[in-house]
Amino acid sequence: MRFLHTADWQIGMKARHVGSAGERVRKERLTTIGKVLEAAKANRVEFVLVAGDTFEDNGVDRVLVQTVADKLAAVGLPVVVIPGNHDPYVPGSVWEHPAWKSAGNVGVLLREEPVEVPGGVLYPCPVREKRSGKDPTAWIRALESQEVAVGVAHGTVEGIHQEEPEYPIPRNAANRSGLDYLSLGHWHSFATFPSAEGVVRMAYAGTHEPTGFGERNSGNALIVEIPGRGVPPQVNPVRTGSLEWVAVEEEVRETGDLPRLRERIETMSDPTRKLLDIRVRGLLAAGDHGEIARIQDLLGSRFLYGRLDTAQLRPSPADDDWLSSLPRGIIRDVGAALRELADPNWQGARPEGASPEVAARALRELSAIVSECSR
Repeated sequence: MRFLHTADWQIGMKARHVGSAGERVRKERLTTIGKVLEAAKANRVEFVLVAGDTFEDNGVDRVLVQTVADKLAAVGLPVVVIPGNHDPYVPGSVWEHPAWKSAGNVGVLLREEPVEVPGGVLYPCPVREKRSGKDPTAWIRALESQEVAVGVAHGTVEGIHQEEPEYPIPRNAANRSGLDYLSLGHWHSFATFPSAEGVVRMAYAGTHEPTGFGERNSGNALIVEIPGRGVPPQVNPVRTGSLEWVAVEEEVRETGDLPRLRERIETMSDPTRKLLDIRVRGLLAAGDHGEIARIQDLLGSRFLYGRLDTAQLRPSPADDDWLSSLPRGIIRDVGAALRELADPNWQGARPEGASPEVAARALRELSAIVSECSR
């Protein structure tokens, strides 16, 4: 058995967290479906398996439902889909759209019952509600099967931190149920779960196109090959994602640290496909203050999306240039007071609202205003 395992397309995702770049993000999620299907054909798989959350929710535009169904219908391979917790099978769901009946090669599995697929048997675990504390794979009984047995489920594998587990799946679910492989959806990062013997029979494909910062190795599909019943699967990721979400956390301590960060940003390749989330903390030298505006200019002009967080950046207390650059008198006195308040360890009376973050930003802005006025 040889198939492609994918999940969590979340077509219709708003992507409001990246502002105007959201439109491009939404477009790429649709475009990348084509890359997934191209990978399926290039690797000569027998079918495609979509492990839930094909859509962001059941309220997506029905034109999108038709569009996705048309893309899957055109691949020329059997495609098997289950509902996930974002698009559960409920009255009025996307799965009631007539497009699915027209796509003859697409099977939307809505019941917990074994079905034949090329090379063996598939055990689907469709989702019928947004949240559940029940193991969706508990019904599977494949220990006596003589054919290659594959499961497909959408949920949270035991050990992944979550305040309220959604569709909890034991780490031994594949072995317990007699499955050669369990295709998982719900988490957006690629992850495998080896057995005690080191055999991988469970994996998250992750989302086909990254959805946010902090995802680990997302933007893949998996090519799964199972030579025969009981034989360890071969699980190989193939890259499908187009956009790159880059999170950068930088600590500055001395003069030159911030310019070096700016130089790194300047030399990043393919910026029109990159979304950046840059968080800078530490002690800022007065001479490097102008680098903040330069970095912001780079993010706004070159990159698909860029965010610079300097809330944890403090004016260096050892750098007297923060005060010497200010005019003598009340302005310098204000600057001195702000520098004290910007120190988290300062023990004096702190006015209401004058947090270290607010004071640090105020001192940086005061310095910038004075510099601008002196030109």
